[in-house]
Amino acid sequence: MEVLSVSEVSSLVEALLDDPRLQEIWIRGEITNLKVHGSGHRYFSLGEKRNEHSAVLSCVMWRNDARRIDYDLHDGMDVLVFGSIGHYAPQGRYQLYVKEVRPAGLGEKHLMVERWKQQLEAEGCFDPGKKRSLPPYPERVGVVTSETGAVLQDIRNVISRRYPLELVISPTAVQGEGAHEEITRALRRVEQQVDVIILARGGGSFEDLFPFNHPDVVRAISSSLVPVVSAIGHEIDVTLADFAADIRAPTPSAAAELVVPDRISVMESLAGYRKAIGNRLLDRLDRAGSDLSDVRERLAPRRVSQRVTSRREDLSVISGRIERGILSRVGRERERLSAAAAVLAARNPAHLLGKGYCILQKDRRVIRSAGEIEKGDSLTIRMVDGRLGTRVEEVHLDTEI
Repeated sequence: MEVLSVSEVSSLVEALLDDPRLQEIWIRGEITNLKVHGSGHRYFSLGEKRNEHSAVLSCVMWRNDARRIDYDLHDGMDVLVFGSIGHYAPQGRYQLYVKEVRPAGLGEKHLMVERWKQQLEAEGCFDPGKKRSLPPYPERVGVVTSETGAVLQDIRNVISRRYPLELVISPTAVQGEGAHEEITRALRRVEQQVDVIILARGGGSFEDLFPFNHPDVVRAISSSLVPVVSAIGHEIDVTLADFAADIRAPTPSAAAELVVPDRISVMESLAGYRKAIGNRLLDRLDRAGSDLSDVRERLAPRRVSQRVTSRREDLSVISGRIERGILSRVGRERERLSAAAAVLAARNPAHLLGKGYCILQKDRRVIRSAGEIEKGDSLTIRMVDGRLGTRVEEVHLDTEI
């Protein structure tokens, strides 16, 4: 039979514990045997009672992960823990390496938020491509928050100092049962009246901020007609509303600074533009004055007289060239006309008749061949000074001679 070494068995156990079903999992149980090491590491067991039998899982939470816990752990506490099963070879045992610990009731809400996050991300509510830039010079800013908190006054103070404009307040509850419904209605109510919306509330616990994780609120932000700036809780607090907003601000006051420009900077920019425009106008006036001086110089009587004289000389030279060209052309055309007249005269039938020739016609048609004449035909003979009629007695063709 095969005999394995201890290290070989340990390796097999480690391989078995690499099963994905044992990695990055949530487990619910009761804390027992809690020990906080001087280094900051925490060791405890996670127990579960079933029919007089108990199951116990050893757990270790390293110092860096334990620092994130903002409440005290204690024995008997019902918790949800997140981590992975691993093998501790020196002691030959498996244990859970814990990354997060949450009280069971609150932990279930955390898990719910994680499920909502996955669902809303699949819907495209967090799509970076849908993020919109803020209007540079808004006319009306909507504020969705509680009417009674200090948040609203902070926003008013910042905007009145930086860039006074109209604030449209859409009041809502910001925590408690049904708060997500009020927040959703407040967003819908104001989105058609303003250019940008600030969604804000002060700091609070995860439970206090929970309404801002609700899918109804997230969808209202994602589908808003105008950009939304979220300023929910403190900078370290993150809700699903922050992922859906076009811009996330660390505080409500910072959100107010984001949505409006600084009027001092605007006035400085306007002064700079005014100076630049003034300089450009002065430059144009200088160029126009220089151009006007040039025109006046060119239109001075002495200069005009010189230019007229020069133009006259140029025109005289040109006129002579044109006249010579025309006379040359006329001469050539006359020669062509004389040649054409000579050709026409040579081809004139009257000229031939003057030499003793005559033209023979039959029915006013010129006869060119003896084959066109028959015995007995009446013909007309045209001579240079008249015509006479005759009748054909005989016709002889050259082929018959």
